Amino acid sequence: MTPIRTLWPTEIWRRIRRSARALRRDHHGVAAVEFAMIFPLMLVLFFGTVEICAAVAIDRKVTLIARTLSDLTSQAATSVDSSALTGIFTYGLYIATPYSAAPMKGQISEVYVDSNGKATIQWSQGATYSASSVTLTASTRHAGDVVTTVVPAALLVKQTYLILSEVNYQYLPMGGTGYVVAKTGIPLSDVSYTRPRQNACITYNGVPALTNNTCPTS
Repeated sequence: MTPIRTLWPTEIWRRIRRSARALRRDHHGVAAVEFAMIFPLMLVLFFGTVEICAAVAIDRKVTLIARTLSDLTSQAATSVDSSALTGIFTYGLYIATPYSAAPMKGQISEVYVDSNGKATIQWSQGATYSASSVTLTASTRHAGDVVTTVVPAALLVKQTYLILSEVNYQYLPMGGTGYVVAKTGIPLSDVSYTRPRQNACITYNGVPALTNNTCPTS
């Protein structure tokens, strides 16, 4: 029968210190632990960068769409109709590519600045976008609405017309995850003003009413 060895307190303490030194030198699994701690942060940074870059790119496209809508409308000779405005709004689909245009809305309005410097909506037409088409809808602006505070002071030239375009886009997080960007998304918008190129004003379905083919100036 093997005798039981009795350990003195000093030897027990020596073994504890030896085990502690061995544990301190043992680095097995350290990388895995560090990776497990850092990996969630890396994912947040990665997806955050992708989301922010996409939002910035779409915001830039919203600006380009707003400028395009007002610019194309201002190039009309004397008038536009619903078919013409549908075609103009459709350019927004192409500019938005490769991103979906589905959350986007736009509207085009004509503004008249009278002899007192008051800016008033003459006509306005809205549009909503799906992934592949445009549908004309009622505008949030109406004929007779005063928009003097909306128009920049430098553009309030008396007895002149302006084409105002407005674009709104609700940027939604990819996959609807909402880990970095809230699930409700980020509202993006921009406006653009352009003066009619070929005539003092541009009529839409007979508005404004011309007198001897001349735009009203009062």
